[in-house]
Amino acid sequence: MTDRLPHPPRSDARYNRERILDAARTVFAAEGVDVPMREIARRAGVGPATLYRHFPTKEALATEAFTDEMNACHAIVGDGLAEDDPWRGFCLVIEKICELHARNRGFTTAFMSTFPRAVDFAAKRDAEVKAIAELTRRAKRTGRLRPDFAVEDLILVLMANSGIQTTSPAARVAASRRFAALAIQAFQTSPERAPLPPVARLDLTPPVPTVAGIPT
Repeated sequence: MTDRLPHPPRSDARYNRERILDAARTVFAAEGVDVPMREIARRAGVGPATLYRHFPTKEALATEAFTDEMNACHAIVGDGLAEDDPWRGFCLVIEKICELHARNRGFTTAFMSTFPRAVDFAAKRDAEVKAIAELTRRAKRTGRLRPDFAVEDLILVLMANSGIQTTSPAARVAASRRFAALAIQAFQTSPERAPLPPVARLDLTPPVPTVAGIPT
């Protein structure tokens, strides 16, 4: 027999699923979650029917695509809670979560409840918010976190952080680090000021509206 045996359907399905997830992770990180499902299918090299067979909704696709980010977020908050100095733990969480969100544009939008029907994602997000609230209470007891700080202030920071426009992904991360340092200084009660991270090169030109990454 010289003909090659076809791949088992299960292997093909697994391969297509991974291609879809890889394409979704790439496009969500670079362009956000507003990219149409058909464009994700095109970039994955599969038909729309194949995409919807694996992920019936964008909620389902985003939940799976952002699993690594949610796990990283959980680890960051856990590290913050494990710090002997709650204030240092609080600062660590601000710094690392801002960087995590700067590396993936779509994650911030998803984290802010773009997908309310994605129950698993929402539950994990709510658990992280509760853990951050506990860290906040501990940091306030040290006297270094201003008493009027609220967890909603961290959400404001993430929203502002997501709006950073730079000339490259690396510059966006650098700008995010500086922004996080500025936010931390605003949240502390002590007038002490640590040196800021280096200034990043920002993109001051107005963003061009796009559809699936194509200027309109």
